[in-house]
Order: sequence, then C-alpha cells, then structure tokens
Amino acid sequence: MRVVVADDQPIICAGFAALLDAQADIDVVGTAADGEQLLALVEAERPDVALVDVRMPVMDGIEATRLIADRHPTRVLILTTFDLDQYVFDAIRTGASGFLLKDVTGDRLVEAVRMVGDGSMLLGPGVTRRLVEDFGVRRTTEPDPVAGNGLTARELEVLLLLGRGWSNAEIASSLVVATETVKSHVAEVLRKLDLRDRVQAVVWCYEKGMVQPGR
Repeated sequence: MRVVVADDQPIICAGFAALLDAQADIDVVGTAADGEQLLALVEAERPDVALVDVRMPVMDGIEATRLIADRHPTRVLILTTFDLDQYVFDAIRTGASGFLLKDVTGDRLVEAVRMVGDGSMLLGPGVTRRLVEDFGVRRTTEPDPVAGNGLTARELEVLLLLGRGWSNAEIASSLVVATETVKSHVAEVLRKLDLRDRVQAVVWCYEKGMVQPGR
C-alpha cells in the first residue's frame, strides 16, 4: 500500500512516516509540510492513502482533502488534536474517509491506514449522526419501499452492510465471498446510486430509512 504523510510538525511527520514505512505491507512514498506540497506529492506519486493533518500552512488539510477527492482516487485519513474539531467534520464532508486523534497508538494508526486503504471508513457514531443531520436527512420509521431499485439482491445486501459502516473485509466475511468481490459490488453500488463515496452511501441509507440509529 502506497502512503504519503502530511504534517507541518517535522517530528510528528517523520515519526508517523517511519512507523508506517516499517510495516511490510506499507510503503511511505513521501511527506509534505503543507497542503500545496501534499497536492503535488499526490499528483506525482498517486498513493493509495494520504495521512493528513488538519491545520497546516499555505493550504490546510480541509482544502487539500477537497481537491484530492475531486482529482484523485487517493483516500484521505485526517489527523487532528480534538475529536470534536469542526474542521474534521468539514473534511469528512469534503471527501475524507475518516479521522484519528494525534495521540493514537502506533498499532491503531497502522490498523487505520490499512482499513482506509481497504475501502473502509473511520467514522464514530457521533460523527455519523452529525454528518446525517448536516445533510438534512429525514429519518423515516419504515424503509423506503423503492430504495435500492436498480441494485441486484447481492448489491443491496452489500449496501445495507456498507450503511452500517462495515469494512470490505467484514462484509466479505459475512457474505462468504472474496474481498475483491465486495470491492466490485461497492463500486457498482456507488455508480448505480450516483454516490461519490462510502460516506455518501451511509447518508443515503439513513435518508431512505434502510439503516436506523442504534440498529
């Protein structure tokens, strides 16, 4: 998995990069100290995952995330000091796949990068709730009977698990299929429903009443 790290604090940036690069399945292909450097790095290296600090000079992590999401398939994992930072919420809405606190353990950081690279999201229940509310979702008591029209039965199964925030590996285990098969189904679900990413899929499922809070 090809990864880049962006943080304006050299020690933190070097530490995260060294930790990730020490993993047999992760190759850190570059680091950046601000958003503009990050964009240039993503353009040149085309990494699978970008680990991005929110507050950076020249261009912050939010704007960089928006531009990366618009231009590249690279998935963004946001780093922040505070879990309720409004900037983080904005970054998720603009295309980030999740966020971590900077006091995260090394094992958790590595696990998170692998999960995001695999196509999973890192959204806590509180963040998901705020995301749904921000999109003005009307939560229904009963599922929309026309929700999921156009999807095959298997794609609908994948969508329901996707809406609960499950990773590709968890979905594959539940449905007893290969992870690559799940990735193909997820891509087709997003295409058919005209959704940008898995975050929008979660919102869509809440909006249609297919996933209920606490269920």
